[in-house]
Amino acid sequence: MKVKELMQTKVKTVSPEDKVDKVFLLFNFERIRHLPVVEKKKVVGIVSDRDLKKMMGSLKTRKVFTQKGETYVTLKSRKVKTFMSRGVVTISPNAEAVEAAALMAKRKIGGLPVVKGGVLVGIITATDILRAYVKLAQSVGI
Repeated sequence: MKVKELMQTKVKTVSPEDKVDKVFLLFNFERIRHLPVVEKKKVVGIVSDRDLKKMMGSLKTRKVFTQKGETYVTLKSRKVKTFMSRGVVTISPNAEAVEAAALMAKRKIGGLPVVKGGVLVGIITATDILRAYVKLAQSVGI
């Protein structure tokens, strides 16, 4: 089974210059956990929900205050380029799905941008691979 058979082709992306607000909204309202960071059609990084949580938890980026018995947290508006993961691992759409699974397990990552000719064409996640595994297991009666 090839990566192109399992990958998602409608990929939400952000640019390095986008603000954390956009990332937060995409994660929460689009129900996604991985956002490729694209600049001039090239993948230059990736942001995961864990990256966002880590950034939001940093004392450098937040201020906590209490007003009328309520606790509030304010965040500095940061650009994606300040907290994205660089040196992103990608995979070809023609690679075997098992190769993608092995790469994700080895690197302890949950998603791989799928790149063809240097251009983002999709994303494959651990969830996509698990769906394929369940479908395969059901078809063989496991």
